[in-house]
Amino acid sequence: MAETGTSTAPIFLVGCQRSGTTMVRLVLDSHSRISCGPETRFLPDLRRIVGRDWERLARFGFPREDWLRRIRDFFGGVHADYAAARGKTRWADKTPLYAMSLDFVTEVFPDAQIVHLIRDGRDVVVSHRKRFGYWSAVKCVVKWPRYIRAARAAGAALPADRYYELRYEQAVSEPEKAMRGLFEFLGEPWEDGILDYESKQHDVAQKYTTEAERRRAAVGDTAPIYGSRVGSYRRELDPFLRLLVWVFSGPTLRALGYR
Repeated sequence: MAETGTSTAPIFLVGCQRSGTTMVRLVLDSHSRISCGPETRFLPDLRRIVGRDWERLARFGFPREDWLRRIRDFFGGVHADYAAARGKTRWADKTPLYAMSLDFVTEVFPDAQIVHLIRDGRDVVVSHRKRFGYWSAVKCVVKWPRYIRAARAAGAALPADRYYELRYEQAVSEPEKAMRGLFEFLGEPWEDGILDYESKQHDVAQKYTTEAERRRAAVGDTAPIYGSRVGSYRRELDPFLRLLVWVFSGPTLRALGYR
């Protein structure tokens, strides 16, 4: 690992949607060296260049490695310019979807550090229902374990200093301990006040701010990081969704130690 505060390796924050990735993104973005801007989502689309379109594009005569460099320069350049404009020296990308294509992410960025946020799949199902509707919750019982398996499989192929798993439950119950561990993995110094991300400027959609304020008001908690939603499945999963979770998500829940 690089000396503390000297790394310029890109950071990719991934995880199934509704697992707390936005919260961790804002903590990362609150660090004086790290810029973590809006979701990009388009990196897997560029995979076509060296994937299904490769037979045609190879006729240009440029080797595959050259195309990967061009993708890296374009995608990384967007983040680097955004970070520099904000006085930051290192960039991070929070796009949950990239959990499904980490092999390509790490091929484009061979030095990237991957942070995989994991949350109890039962609570993720509840959150999908509240945010996106019932049908989304039904689909989530399959989506959640698929995201977990894909990200962990990619992580297993990486060195220990390139892949890090962070549990949502610890992040909200022991935020300083959890985030100190994260920044130690990233090789970044701890900074006082970093958890008070709401006091800093971030480029986030208004819908996030509105939703966060609504959730805190509902439980009477004003802290930026709160754990009131841990275990919400016990109160809010109906019998049908419980059955689906048991059938489709059960093995992954048990493998992760969720009981």
